[in-house]
Amino acid sequence: MNVKKCNKMSALTDRVVLVVGATGGIGQAVVEQLQETGAKLVLAARSSDRLQALAAQLPSSVTVQIQPCDITQPQQVSELMQAIRSEHGQLDVLINAAGAGLLKPYQKITAAELDQMLNLNLKGCFYTTQQAAELMKEQQQGHICTVVGILGKHSMAMGSAYCAAKFGVVGFSKCMAEELKRYGIRFSLFYFGGVDTPFWDAVSLKIDRQKLLRPATAARFIRAALETDPHAVPLELSLMPDSHVFF
Repeated sequence: MNVKKCNKMSALTDRVVLVVGATGGIGQAVVEQLQETGAKLVLAARSSDRLQALAAQLPSSVTVQIQPCDITQPQQVSELMQAIRSEHGQLDVLINAAGAGLLKPYQKITAAELDQMLNLNLKGCFYTTQQAAELMKEQQQGHICTVVGILGKHSMAMGSAYCAAKFGVVGFSKCMAEELKRYGIRFSLFYFGGVDTPFWDAVSLKIDRQKLLRPATAARFIRAALETDPHAVPLELSLMPDSHVFF
């Protein structure tokens, strides 16, 4: 764990913010945005080395806790939440930014590939949301933000396994939102169109990545939702490059 502090005032100042998938494209951009807010950051990802490298890049004024975690393993998610409770005693914001992509004809998707999509993109997100909500219920407030992606809202050829997971994320999030609203817990779902992240590295489609959204653009969108009026609930937010517009 690393601990540093910041004095800049924001709606997020002194709030405990957990970023899951902190070393990924959007996750890291979110961390870079939030370092300016005075939030107490908890960074989670699978690689301890990458987490340490990310934390080392932050200004010394930032309070940061790093916690390696494989979110496909419920016990590790439980240990993550216990570490947050021990260090901070609360959790105000969860940002689910972990995930992996797969675009492939349905008949060529293997059982292992389907399991990977469901284990990480659906079940892993379920575990973090489920266990973060239990911490938030105790304090009668919280904000759960999930980076779903536009393929959690729209279908696409070769996206069957990926969409299966992402549509599932939307479904369980809306159900949990209904169950948890009486505890002051808000949910925001982000439907970004193409974002230039490592998602596209293993995709065989020909994509002009210069026309995709920048991770920093997506991160600013998330930060704006987190800093909105406390009585306003940004429910479902879409942002797409003009070359990939869906309605």
